[in-house]
Amino acid sequence: MTQSNSKTMTHNQVVDNQFGSQATAYLNSSVHAQGQEFALVEEIVAQYDHAKVLDLGSGAGHISFYAAPHAESVIAYDLSQDMLKVVADSAEQKGLNNISTQQGVAEFLPFKDNHFDVVVSRFSAHHWQDVPQALREMRRVCQPNGTVMMIDVMAPPNPVCDTFLQTIEILRDNSHVRDYSVAEWQNMFSQAGLKVNRMQTHKLLLEFNSWVTRMRTPEHYVKAIRALQQSIGQEATDYFQVQADGSFTTDVITLIADK
Repeated sequence: MTQSNSKTMTHNQVVDNQFGSQATAYLNSSVHAQGQEFALVEEIVAQYDHAKVLDLGSGAGHISFYAAPHAESVIAYDLSQDMLKVVADSAEQKGLNNISTQQGVAEFLPFKDNHFDVVVSRFSAHHWQDVPQALREMRRVCQPNGTVMMIDVMAPPNPVCDTFLQTIEILRDNSHVRDYSVAEWQNMFSQAGLKVNRMQTHKLLLEFNSWVTRMRTPEHYVKAIRALQQSIGQEATDYFQVQADGSFTTDVITLIADK
């Protein structure tokens, strides 16, 4: 199955088509199943007594699995029903009976005001159509003195490197919207009424073959990405540490905010 034809689908349908049939691949992906940010999620959730957690854009549920042992309840919320089935099945296998699932979009959350202690999203926002609206919703459903946490790929400040990143992202995955810079994230959080009190970044190595295989990227797009990697200026080659086989590093940002 190749990438969907966006001319006949809405963006949300494109996202669902891209990820639904690949749910198991994301469950087993080392990029998604591992990460230094999980310890931080556990730390934050454990600060609350009987924490209620929303895993927004849950994908295969890795945030939910780490949060659940420290929480009263976790809701894994995602656009893809196939992803949510993987979460539910895995939670049952792991004995995590406090995880439930709900389908929907990030921009309109079907939850009451002030419902959750922790609202967290990981590697999902770059697919959203309206991140500022989603952040306002995250703030709305988070209780006073609660925590909003965002983890995503980060765009570099250099315009050349930024353009390169967005280009290879959409060639790989036509449901990609945008990776945002530090400045863009800080501005969007501020506009949503969220005060960032902690921020950190780190490099993530992406092995090229698994990166494109996981998304079922068509061969002609794979060739286009490789051609671009080989012809781009030295600034981008150095910044992303592009290797001979196409593997490269990208930046990941974690922002933690109070309501």
